[in-house]
Amino acid sequence: MTRVVLVGPPGAGKGTQATELSHKLAIPHISTGDLFRAHIANDTELGQDVKRYLDSGQLVPDEVTNEMVRVRLAEPDAHAGFLLDGFPRNVGQADVLGTILSASDTKLDAVIEFRIDEELVVARLLARGRTDDSEAVIRHRQEVYRSETAPLLDYYADQLITVDAVGEVDEITSRVLDSLRART
Repeated sequence: MTRVVLVGPPGAGKGTQATELSHKLAIPHISTGDLFRAHIANDTELGQDVKRYLDSGQLVPDEVTNEMVRVRLAEPDAHAGFLLDGFPRNVGQADVLGTILSASDTKLDAVIEFRIDEELVVARLLARGRTDDSEAVIRHRQEVYRSETAPLLDYYADQLITVDAVGEVDEITSRVLDSLRART
């Protein structure tokens, strides 16, 4: 069984790696963004909550995100393992994840940190050419990551595997898989 959380700044390649690793490990890639979109598309009660927050320009509160993840992890395909991308985003969410997992008598196997120089990330994101990716917006997202998400690195120190996130996609995927194998 493989239960993994991916952590890294915006632009580090977590989404790309999550797709690759999900395929190679044969476990579901669970992205909070995908969960939000699916609940909104299916007009669930949680989706209606998410839509209200997003439509008003607010962040989705932890309680709503936590519940979506709890529901998703209870689905049969996640019983044999999962790859979380975008959750937890902060220590409070990490505490909730621990509670969710201990309720089913399981725990995380690893937390993968994708480490990359901030200037490289800024350049990478600017190169995508998205209209919402101005340098100021990108730098603000990096600051939010440092203040809210980076504390997870200490929280998960015992399970942390740091991987160099610079290189070709398959090189980085191999680094992650080699590191996971070395832990077991």
